Amino acid sequence: MPYRPPLVAREFFVADPPELPQRANGEQGLSAVTSAEVAETGPASVLLKAQTSAGEELYIGISAVAEGVVRARLSADPAARPSVEKIIELVHAGAYADAKVSVEDGTVVVDAGSVRAVATLETWSLRYTDAAGKTLVAQNAGEEDISGRLRTLPFGRSLVDGQPVAFHESFTAAPDEAFAGFGERFAPLNARGQRPLMWNFDAFGSESIRMYKNAPIYVSDRGYGIVVNSGAPVEFDMAQQTHAAVEFIVPDDALEYFVLGGTPVEVLDRFDGLTSRPSLPPKWAFGTWISSGFFVDSEERVMERAKKIRERGIPCDVLHLDTFWQHEPHWSDMQWDRENFPNPERMLAELAEQGFKVCLWMNSYISALSPVFAEGDERGYFLKNAKGETYVADVWHGSHQASGIVDFTNPDAVAWWKDLLRGPLQAGAALYKTDFAEGVPADAVAHNGMSGTELHNVYTLLYNDAVVEVTREVNGHELVWARSSFLGGQRHSAQWSGDVQTTWAGLGGTIRGGLSHGLSGVPFWSHDTGGFNGTPHDDLYIRWAQFGALSPLLRYHGTTTRELWEFSAEAERLAVESLRLRYSLMPYIYSAAVHASRTGEPVLRALNVDNPSDPVAWNADQEYRFGKDLLVAPVNDPSGERKVYLPEGRWIDFWTKEVHEGGRYIDTKHTLETFPVFVRYGAIIPRIAADVQIADGAFADITLEVWGTPDRGIVISDVDGDTTVEIETVSETVVTLVSTGPADIANVSVVDVAGKPANVELERT
Repeated sequence: MPYRPPLVAREFFVADPPELPQRANGEQGLSAVTSAEVAETGPASVLLKAQTSAGEELYIGISAVAEGVVRARLSADPAARPSVEKIIELVHAGAYADAKVSVEDGTVVVDAGSVRAVATLETWSLRYTDAAGKTLVAQNAGEEDISGRLRTLPFGRSLVDGQPVAFHESFTAAPDEAFAGFGERFAPLNARGQRPLMWNFDAFGSESIRMYKNAPIYVSDRGYGIVVNSGAPVEFDMAQQTHAAVEFIVPDDALEYFVLGGTPVEVLDRFDGLTSRPSLPPKWAFGTWISSGFFVDSEERVMERAKKIRERGIPCDVLHLDTFWQHEPHWSDMQWDRENFPNPERMLAELAEQGFKVCLWMNSYISALSPVFAEGDERGYFLKNAKGETYVADVWHGSHQASGIVDFTNPDAVAWWKDLLRGPLQAGAALYKTDFAEGVPADAVAHNGMSGTELHNVYTLLYNDAVVEVTREVNGHELVWARSSFLGGQRHSAQWSGDVQTTWAGLGGTIRGGLSHGLSGVPFWSHDTGGFNGTPHDDLYIRWAQFGALSPLLRYHGTTTRELWEFSAEAERLAVESLRLRYSLMPYIYSAAVHASRTGEPVLRALNVDNPSDPVAWNADQEYRFGKDLLVAPVNDPSGERKVYLPEGRWIDFWTKEVHEGGRYIDTKHTLETFPVFVRYGAIIPRIAADVQIADGAFADITLEVWGTPDRGIVISDVDGDTTVEIETVSETVVTLVSTGPADIANVSVVDVAGKPANVELERT
């Protein structure tokens, strides 16, 4: 398998993906669609009866499910659905009211507005076009090499020993076509040449192709996206086996995928319409989170940590208590370690008085040593093995006790488990960090009869759904801090990048993960600032702090302390300066977050989100736009040197105020005091005076920073609604801005850059 290093001892993982069987040499088994006939038509769909190269009869459904969205389905039974629907519906597809379906001269057209499916029946072919008839993507009939060996599998299914194994689809790939998405992928942003496997792993870092968060969605620079509706271990081949084609193999009861037309922004909006809108975190969640780290903690230490944070003027809104709020051998039974935390209710109340929210670590595995495990075991609340016994699994890879895995397909188990969660929340905790959930073994058996393979990927959605329900019930918000996710997981905010290595490579891989996850529909993402595994040197700590400060959400956490005062005085000072920059930008950040919750656009934006026609933007994976008007290139090398690509337009160096023409790379070098940040020329940036925490109410005393002559208005979103700032007049002597809405805009500041307006006036309506 390509997921382990060669020539070293086998890497153990309790939940390895199952391998598909292979046909023997000379064995037949490819059942590719060769022709079809119309069986049924509807106002927005057509059902076709297909013949295959193996003499099978399969059914093809093509439907317009929304404007710009076409669904294709292949199955042996028209009623067949992806096996995941035994427990959860990943995609919620309707019917497009303005769809048009035509059958003429052996050609079927299903028109969904900006995307059309065009199928020829007598000799099967299928392509997808835009409204003008330009082909976006077309099926590939299978690429053969000189020996006659198929390098990709065409539209159809495969059998081994006469038994169906998987469906498959192939598309022709343009020679320079770029692809991105698939979840939080730590590999290069452009997935061309890669084989993403949709199987949630405990990835042990951010430097490999393994992923905690998979999502079978990708976007193409040719103006479309693809979503595969399956919880199975779908394997994509993005022009690796042959540069001529893209392939996906779906070992499921049916093949169902969606073609979404448009730019990345439009694809993500349509993707949300199929799955869910992102859940907006509470406003305080955009402040700093500081963790206890992965070592034994206590009430005394927590209170001392809180005291130091406030005394040293470190901006912070959330304290995170990791594993050791529970008794170590019993993780994760949701019971306080009463020796180290004798009065959690008092502690949480005192922290609340100091302005701190508290996040508690947990997971859905319960140690076999815990009395809570015995209770769940007796009641049958855990996943089972083939013998019908509780599956006690080494989900910690030997570093902790074997555990039972809570079975979320059992309604009684869900109710029992949710009751365990209520107590700490009712005691005053604000939310949970939902760790793990990648460990469902392929050979496990669930209460509802699903196999571990069928359940593995979507287990995390069931897990986080349950935590969200309890959190909403007790605390009135939906925030969790999740490590694993799957298709539609944007309804669980927020998500962080797992146990990354404390190295420069770990930093670089983490940036890539944030970019690809944003292009998979998840805008509220974070990472362990400073890296998780190991202790960072001061320069890496500072650079990661700068990256964290301009990330959608921010948490300091690691195997060793990430408390700012545990590093050098210079490191603490520069980390605090980064946090103060973040807090001063809070109206800008929160407005971007509200916009993301409505549209699905990322907050940490790969350059191709805003410049999809720029080929460099599909490959520049060590920088990003933060919101629409800031460009950030975290320093990823101890030299402080960074080659930064600036998209088309003009960009202003945040520190020097120098104006640069875009559409090119520039060389930069930064001491630890600064890092590459650029402002889009013409931007209006709302800022406030930095405080040590985020106020519960609306932002006060907002200053509008004008960077060059403004070229478009902005929307400032807050808890009391939206405020629009529009440009009314622009002349040689004055620019007039008009503000409409509740925002407390106290001042306009014209930044001293070349070409700045002589005067900017603000009017309120």
